[in-house]
Amino acid sequence: MFDSLDIGFFLSQFTLFSVLDILLVALLIYGVLMLVRGTRAVQLIRGLIVFALLLTVVDQQLGQLTALRWMVGRLLPALFLAIPVIFQPELRRALAQLGGQTGLFTRILRRPEHDKWVTTLADACRRLSTRRHGALIVIERDTGLQEYIDTGVKIDAIISTPLLLNIFHKDVDLHDGGVIIRNGRITAASCVMPLSSSRMSDRQMGLRHRAALGTSEQTDAVVVVVSEETGNIAIAHNGRILPKQAANQLENVLKAFLDKSAQ
Repeated sequence: MFDSLDIGFFLSQFTLFSVLDILLVALLIYGVLMLVRGTRAVQLIRGLIVFALLLTVVDQQLGQLTALRWMVGRLLPALFLAIPVIFQPELRRALAQLGGQTGLFTRILRRPEHDKWVTTLADACRRLSTRRHGALIVIERDTGLQEYIDTGVKIDAIISTPLLLNIFHKDVDLHDGGVIIRNGRITAASCVMPLSSSRMSDRQMGLRHRAALGTSEQTDAVVVVVSEETGNIAIAHNGRILPKQAANQLENVLKAFLDKSAQ
């Protein structure tokens, strides 16, 4: 059967625009896969693919099942309308990255200078961990966090260990909510951050961890969490949370995340 195919005909139809078309489709698929990598959207995409294959089989092989085909035809529009709702966090993050300061030229101009304040932040987190004072610290990147800053108390102060220790002291009103860091300064405290609806694998992760994960799902921020119960330090980024970070390695881990985010 293969010998009967006119290979020359197909090659003659294969133009430069065909190659460009294939490359664009491949890049689009790759971008979507990179966007949802490591998030709950992966399982949802698998389910949609299986459902689409079943619909194809029903449409092509079971043409006599009129009632079933009618039901499938009514389900498809609803499915397409449900996709933006299902993938809302991923779509929001992608659109924010496209519309934000994500260009190469902008990144070169805004190369982060975070060595000094990251050292201070890591030291504060280590002391909070030792004292078992819960903390939620959000480091703003390209996606603006002004809507969350507006929910808290404006501070606009240089990052210092004593200030962070006082903010997250259990007897201080500001210890509930998150601290947002913008351009190496503490912009606001006691900010209300979005909660994730994802299932937490570790039962020791509480409301702060859910807020950290939710913030990382909807923005490109790097979030540091100190557990009040265990003193463990976790980092959330890009819809994933990394629990139980070594306190003595926290500075290097944060610098690695911030450097990676800036590339």
